[in-house]
Amino acid sequence: MKTVSKVSLIASVAVLCACSGGEIEWVSTTFETPWQAQDTETVTSDPSEATLIVDPALVGQKVEGFGTAASELSWDSINILTQEEKDSIFKELFAPGVGASLVMARTPIGASDFAKEYYSYDDVDGDFSLEHFSVERDENYLLPFLLSAKKANPSLKVWGSPWCPPSWMKVNKHYANSSTAPIARRMAEMRKRMAEMPQDIRATGGSTFGFNPMNLGDNGLSEDMQISEGTDAFNLQPEYLDAYARYFGKYVDAYKEKGIDIYMVMPQNEPNSAQWYPACTWTPDGLKKFISVLGPEMEKRGVEVWLGTIERADVNMWNQIVLDPSAGKYIKGMGFQWAGKDALPGLHEQFPELPCYQSEQECGNGANDWKGAMHSWDLLKEYFTKGVTGYFYWNTSLFEGESSSWGWNQNSLITVNREKKTFRYTPEYYILKHASHYVKPGASFLLTEGTYEDAIAFVNPDGKVVVLAANQTEEAKPLTVSIKGKNHTFVLPAASLSTIVLP
Repeated sequence: MKTVSKVSLIASVAVLCACSGGEIEWVSTTFETPWQAQDTETVTSDPSEATLIVDPALVGQKVEGFGTAASELSWDSINILTQEEKDSIFKELFAPGVGASLVMARTPIGASDFAKEYYSYDDVDGDFSLEHFSVERDENYLLPFLLSAKKANPSLKVWGSPWCPPSWMKVNKHYANSSTAPIARRMAEMRKRMAEMPQDIRATGGSTFGFNPMNLGDNGLSEDMQISEGTDAFNLQPEYLDAYARYFGKYVDAYKEKGIDIYMVMPQNEPNSAQWYPACTWTPDGLKKFISVLGPEMEKRGVEVWLGTIERADVNMWNQIVLDPSAGKYIKGMGFQWAGKDALPGLHEQFPELPCYQSEQECGNGANDWKGAMHSWDLLKEYFTKGVTGYFYWNTSLFEGESSSWGWNQNSLITVNREKKTFRYTPEYYILKHASHYVKPGASFLLTEGTYEDAIAFVNPDGKVVVLAANQTEEAKPLTVSIKGKNHTFVLPAASLSTIVLP
């Protein structure tokens, strides 16, 4: 699949030419032929069995926009390319009206599971005054990524969340919650099983989620110091809570000095996940205590606090935090990922005034195949149907075929060949671009009707309707989009995603 940036830009120009004069736009992607302008002269008014009825007046939530995430491994892969190639990537990702036109970015506060190793901004034990606080390390990875993105889009909005506080603030004094020792005991058996697996499965670690124990090292946490889900891994003594809130404040201040304004923070990435990589579990009561202290510190800087990232489906686990009189008054939105999507409808209904993000799209297994791309499409469709206003991809770029520092093979928007120093855009990039290039900030999600369910629609501020429609069968399929009393019938290519713009 040839998916270099020049192909993408040429196709973009072709699509724009096809839509001059207020005509219909139509672009489609298959695994072999991404981002192809379709001949709109083939569109007829003949109705088909599959119909999507669109009324631009039946609006749902407003759309703030789409984004991706910075990580150390993303910048590490992009950074081996030439400056011209790096500039082209960030232009394609972030420049308004060019490619994906992303308007937001997520960044870790300290180490994530896609950092090169664990670190925080103050690893000096007992430094409650934060005298040793420094974001100097980020000048090598996260900040170059974000500054490159902001250069392409000066209006870029950036928010952050930690995977782990400074380890000395945790009750076990370690960055992880779970030990790798139990996994190590199974590695010999896993090696045997992996050797017997077909090559295509072995290449992804033999796991739907891309975990490869062969690439997992010893994280140094003894089994007797593990902290389980449903437990506060953070030390909830007042001096620790106060220091951690000020830690967030110093982070916001330091990034501002470096040229990146943080508009929002979430207190913890996946607070119920007791991982062997940087992690910190919190109970609802623990989060109430911390948000009550974090809120005033962020208010001083005009930075919002959102609840998240929510990765569990139990609505009652989360609504009590929003309803808490001390913490709830500071919560301005909610972020959902993984199983948290099943809590989204209930929380959105209970707190309709709070905007919701999909904060991390599920990461795949490193195969970057069409099956994974269609899963990404299904997620995008589900999240917007459930009410999100913003949508974020996770791994922007990774080295082809390589694992994270903690043994994960995951999908990405871009893959970089380390030996050849070449890159390509993956199918997942085009899935995101099909939405983000056309659905403008300020658009509204549309409530549609009809017999065709594998589609969603939006109306942009200029009144144009954007329809995203997948055909996940192996044969071309007619689809009639009925809007304003007119039928527009398109023949969707087999195994494809299409974006259709109707004036």
